[in-house]
Amino acid sequence: MGNHGSSLDDILAEDMNHWYNKFMKESPSGLITLFELKAILNLKGLNEEANRCVEQVFFTFDMDGDGYINFVEYIAAISLMLKGEINQKLKWYFKLFDQDGNGKIDKEELETILQAIQDITQNKDIDPEEIVSLIFERIDVKGEGELTLEEFIEGAKDHEDIMDMLKTLMDLTPVLLKIIQGRTGNSQ
Repeated sequence: MGNHGSSLDDILAEDMNHWYNKFMKESPSGLITLFELKAILNLKGLNEEANRCVEQVFFTFDMDGDGYINFVEYIAAISLMLKGEINQKLKWYFKLFDQDGNGKIDKEELETILQAIQDITQNKDIDPEEIVSLIFERIDVKGEGELTLEEFIEGAKDHEDIMDMLKTLMDLTPVLLKIIQGRTGNSQ
């Protein structure tokens, strides 16, 4: 899995002027589109589920819903993923999992997103089916087959093994490093 902590901490410690210059070099318009994000991450030939996941991540970070990630949203997204409190991260995960936006996640939504994230991060350490079964077995105590945001957060926090699996599976550090480093090494 690798420990990226120190290099990411160093990167975040850099001054905002440097971050802004890096962002503007990558996106001179001051806005990153979904297409540009895919280019930065060198994501080509994704299957449909992985492509939907990238779109879901993009729209989750596009906080004002204008179809672009601006500098403030860019910094907020990186900060959330690297430095965010566990409640913030769990809320973000939930928003990502809730593909239909109904305020609840079911097994299919959760498994689809986890598999797509594995396609993107190339982290195959944990079987998505296994963690989905475990999450619903332990957290969905009412047996409804879906979880609300509150059930998801409280349930995940109450089970350290589930939290550890989510942290491992949802580690977007490699993806964030690609974004931070820009296209260097990814150009073709």
